[in-house]
Amino acid sequence: MFDRLEELVDKLDTINNQLTDPDVVSDQNKFRKLMKEQSDLSPIVEKYHEYKDAKTTIEDSLEILEEESDEELREMAKEEMNEAKANLETIEQELKILLLPKDPNDSKNVIVEIRAGAGGDEAALFAYEVYRMYQKYVDQFKWKVELMSVNENGIGGFKEAVFMITGDGAYSKMKYESGVHRVQRIPKTESGGRIHTSTITVAVMPEAEEVDVEINENDIRIDVMRASGNGGQCVNTTDSAVRLTHIPTGIVIYSQTEKSQLQNKAKAFALLRSKLYDMELQKQHDAEAADRRSQIGTGDRSEKIRTYNFPEGRVTDHRIKLTLYKLDQIMNGDLNELIDSLIAADQTAKLAQVNEEE
Repeated sequence: MFDRLEELVDKLDTINNQLTDPDVVSDQNKFRKLMKEQSDLSPIVEKYHEYKDAKTTIEDSLEILEEESDEELREMAKEEMNEAKANLETIEQELKILLLPKDPNDSKNVIVEIRAGAGGDEAALFAYEVYRMYQKYVDQFKWKVELMSVNENGIGGFKEAVFMITGDGAYSKMKYESGVHRVQRIPKTESGGRIHTSTITVAVMPEAEEVDVEINENDIRIDVMRASGNGGQCVNTTDSAVRLTHIPTGIVIYSQTEKSQLQNKAKAFALLRSKLYDMELQKQHDAEAADRRSQIGTGDRSEKIRTYNFPEGRVTDHRIKLTLYKLDQIMNGDLNELIDSLIAADQTAKLAQVNEEE
């Protein structure tokens, strides 16, 4: 591990020097790439410097204990050494986490697809509430949410909604939301006061660039039509809505949120690229050996991952067996404790794998 860390220190020094080269500065693509590498390496190198400082403190303290007879100095050296030893274990663990292989998609924007499942109108209403929950969650990062397509049920619910979250690192946090979300509560339409159970499914896909997925235009059928539903003066007056059918997979994308046909077409192609890219990621995931597959994150989307119990005011994440009695705050976007706990559990599982392999 330490040989690799020394290599990373040298690599960061090289990058820092390159970033001052006028030829590099004038090449925006190369400059951006190096800035990204610098951003990725700096936290690791800084943590490694902390580790070396702690090691130096221990060595200096041992030297004082061997050479000094002054009891006060010896006591101070002992305290410093014990503190540095405790820090050393923590820093070493943090270094191992920083050195874990990065998901190449973590820095990407995401496309999120929410679908109402079992429960009819109640499921659709909950689908809208989860969409609103994510909106409020990403607000704290100043990320942007853009609705790409929506199918409403007429009473304020979403049968289906597809939206993009734009922001650095969006996928690194949102990827843990893929799966079945279950809600238990008394619907407003229920006169007998009985608790109903409904479900929605959430799929989180990294936004695919054109370089990630090559789409053969001969595989696409494009239909244009008039938009329907709420959408302003262009609804039912111009052929602005676009439907793409990807013939090899049967994927159908419908986009009507924009007034312009060109804009709807661009959105539809962006969503199709991400769906095809996500299909490839799922194939890779399924092909991995069971003992190497992370149990948290981009797993089986048919898996029930979370329950929102309104009568008890609790939310339970079944993957890490975490229950929080703060349902109101969570539905208002306070997902930090949930997602941070999932990230920590994921890192712990991956560390355990690395340790086994060593």
